[in-house]
Amino acid sequence: MLSSSFALARAGARSSGSLLGLSRFISTAKADAKPIDTKAKPQGQIQGRSPSYSLSSTGEVVIQVAPLERINESQANQIKRLIYQSRKRGILETDLLLSRFADKFLHKLTKDELNQYDKLLDELDWDIYYWITKNKDYPVPQKWQDSSILKLLQEECAKTEGILRMPELKANK
Repeated sequence: MLSSSFALARAGARSSGSLLGLSRFISTAKADAKPIDTKAKPQGQIQGRSPSYSLSSTGEVVIQVAPLERINESQANQIKRLIYQSRKRGILETDLLLSRFADKFLHKLTKDELNQYDKLLDELDWDIYYWITKNKDYPVPQKWQDSSILKLLQEECAKTEGILRMPELKANK
């Protein structure tokens, strides 16, 4: 059901033959509207759970989202999921590098290597990109320095010339 003020604005827009009345209604600030407090910090917990955020040393809110645990996932399903996650990261540069790697190597990796690659994909996109491209301003963290998967990704990145698009998806293997 429409609120009465919205219905009046809509009727006014209809009677004037345009949406001018509606646009005026939408753009008008309400008397009881309060500005958003951008300095506010999250408070409380959800039914006894520890908070999924923390405050950084600079006072910024850092959201901490734990990766999903996938119990009893078949290797075939894991490979399909990793291919999807490699292609749909959100940052084109990372998408291109990871999708080429996934197309070439995922079906050849052992279960442990697939799990290691899965954990790597839990990292932030730009971090992965900088580590793969060996950006000196973003050193690889200690937990990934001995990673065979990261080394393989770095080698592939160094070899690859002119990646213009993602590889085509193949039929189920």
